[in-house]
Amino acid sequence: MGRWEPNARGRLEQAALELYVERGYEQTPVAEITKRAGLTERTFFRHFADKREVLFAGSGRLEELCVGAVAAAPPTASPMEAVAAALDAAAGAFEERGDLVGLRQGVIDANAELRERELIKLASLSGALADALRVRGVAEPAAELTAESAIAVLKVAFRRWIDGGRARPLRPLLAEYFDVLHTLSARGAASVG
Repeated sequence: MGRWEPNARGRLEQAALELYVERGYEQTPVAEITKRAGLTERTFFRHFADKREVLFAGSGRLEELCVGAVAAAPPTASPMEAVAAALDAAAGAFEERGDLVGLRQGVIDANAELRERELIKLASLSGALADALRVRGVAEPAAELTAESAIAVLKVAFRRWIDGGRARPLRPLLAEYFDVLHTLSARGAASVG
C-alpha cells in the first residue's frame, strides 16, 4: 500500500458508517473499519482520535459554517435572525448529505455514549453561536439565551426531519419552529396550542 491514499478520510467515514449500521457501533472495531476502507489503523488515527469521532468529524466545519453565517448576517438583523441564518446554512449542509445523515443519526440514537457525545457537540455549537453574537455586540444574557434557543429549535426540527423520513425539507421546519418560538415569547403565549 502506498503512502498516500486518495480520499482516505471519506473512505474511512463511509466504511465506519456502513459497519456501524450492519453490526452496531460497539461491535465494530477500528481494525474492521480500516480493513473495509482498504487502509491501515495508523491512517485511521491520523484522521480520527477514536471511532466515535468518525460520526462527529464534521462538527468543526459545522461550527465554522454557523459562525460565518452569524457574522455575515446584515447589521440590522436581530440576534434571533442571525442564528436563524446560521441554522439555515447548517440545514443546507445536512440536506446535501441526505441518506447519510439519517443513517448517522440512527447509529447515534442506538448508543448512549454517542447520544452523550452529540449533546457535547451541540453545547459547543451553542457556545460558538453565543460568541459570534457577542462579536456582533449582543450583551449577556441575550447572547447565551439566543444561542441556546437556536439549539433547541435545531434539535426539535432535526428530530422531526429525521423521524419524518426527510420528506419535508429541514429549512422550512427550522423556520416554522423559529416562528413557534417567537409566538411563545409573544403576548398571549398561553393560548398557543
